[in-house]
Amino acid sequence: MIIHYGCESLNLGSPVVTLGIFDGVHRGHMTLLSSLVLRAKEANGESVVITFSPHPRLVLSKDQADLMFLTTMKEKQVLLEGAGIDHLIVLDFSEEFSRMNACDFVSEVLVDKIGTKHLLVGYNHHFGRRGEGDFNTIVQCSESFNFKVEQVQGFQSEEGAISSSIIRKALTEGRLDAANSMLGYPYSLSGEVVPGKQLGRSLGFPTANIKPDDKHKLIPANGVYAVEVMIKGTEYKGMLSIGTNPTVNDSSADRSIEVNILNFEKDIYGENITITFKKWLRDEIRFNNVSELTRQMEIDKQDTIRLLSHK
Repeated sequence: MIIHYGCESLNLGSPVVTLGIFDGVHRGHMTLLSSLVLRAKEANGESVVITFSPHPRLVLSKDQADLMFLTTMKEKQVLLEGAGIDHLIVLDFSEEFSRMNACDFVSEVLVDKIGTKHLLVGYNHHFGRRGEGDFNTIVQCSESFNFKVEQVQGFQSEEGAISSSIIRKALTEGRLDAANSMLGYPYSLSGEVVPGKQLGRSLGFPTANIKPDDKHKLIPANGVYAVEVMIKGTEYKGMLSIGTNPTVNDSSADRSIEVNILNFEKDIYGENITITFKKWLRDEIRFNNVSELTRQMEIDKQDTIRLLSHK
């Protein structure tokens, strides 16, 4: 996959195009992307995805503190490449860009700069100023230009049509299995290992404290998870805790992400590691004392080994 930052001086052969944020690149998105790749092959053309950076909500929302997303741009690029896309065009999103109306975007970007021959859109796609552009708008605009427009219906799950917002909600509610099912792959996050209070070490369960690479990366619900940990290309099993560690901290403690990597004793401070969330184990609990906490952590360890042995 070739990545283009901006759409100047492009020379694409019969581009078949779709556009969107694609947060999570989930199973709903994959329905659209699979159709895109198929249509490009049928037309002997090239599949092209247009996305935007930064995320439009980071530009247009006044309160950004609670904005959380499923994928960073780097993660999104990896997932799109895995979908077989030929070209990814990343357009700079700004307040000025947000004021462009839908037909001008079709004319100036999709037609003049990209040379779109066939445009695929999702079942609920909107774009342009105030989201005024939808499938019908595109069809009307395309009548002045020589390209085809096709709408692709979304993938339906047990919870209905899959969307990034529904997956985000599932993760923040601790419904990991549902979220992973809708994504089509296990949720993950990457970050740097930073110094912590080393309380886990004193309990016999040393942990690596993780600072996520992106401050807007969604952190799943507080609780304990069975995870896989990728360190320098090697995968390990681990049990991960998200929360405030209420047994040893007061209610004002900051939220932390800590992973006990099984059968691992190396110093990895400063290393970047990737956590893949495989199974939800339990809620975060305030135990009566440290001994109770330690006994539960041993149970968590055995549960993790059991669950991750059946990959």
